[in-house]
Amino acid sequence: MKLVVGLGNPGEEYALTRHNIGFLVVDAVAAAAAKPIRLAECEALTGRVTIGGEPVLLVKPQTYMNLSGQSVAPLCAKHGCDPTTDLLVVLDEVAIPFGKLRLRGQGSAGGHNGLKSLTAKLKTEKYARLRFGIQPDHPVGDLADFVLAKFSPKERQALPDLVQTAVEAIESWVTLGVDPTMAKFN
Repeated sequence: MKLVVGLGNPGEEYALTRHNIGFLVVDAVAAAAAKPIRLAECEALTGRVTIGGEPVLLVKPQTYMNLSGQSVAPLCAKHGCDPTTDLLVVLDEVAIPFGKLRLRGQGSAGGHNGLKSLTAKLKTEKYARLRFGIQPDHPVGDLADFVLAKFSPKERQALPDLVQTAVEAIESWVTLGVDPTMAKFN
């Protein structure tokens, strides 16, 4: 089974914040399959879908961003997921222009606390990550305030199409793997 994990923070106050783009994307995958993400397990909400004949567990950790690994590592163990081949993490990235996607099969946390937690708990950096660009178009004073702020009206208008592209990238990763998906979406 593959695991597609959207990183974010639980709670209505974070629902449309930039830091929750991972949740928005996995919610869109679930909506496309008409399957809810509502089963509580391992400090996460999960939902099962099938993509290209492959069973996929959609995951929204409920531990808050900085403790995401606390939820994901036990889920990998429970479902027999090898993080190096069967895990894709969807997250926000302030170093990439808004709406651009960057898929990698492995890498460093790059300062992202959610990835730091995952790497520590999984004991490897060798897992796929789909970074969704949220880079500001102007200088910001406090980066934490920026990522925890709601999307701007202009960003909200663009989100449906951009999230749909991320959904297509996830479907490609599940069915074709990392390299072909990187060639198509990066």
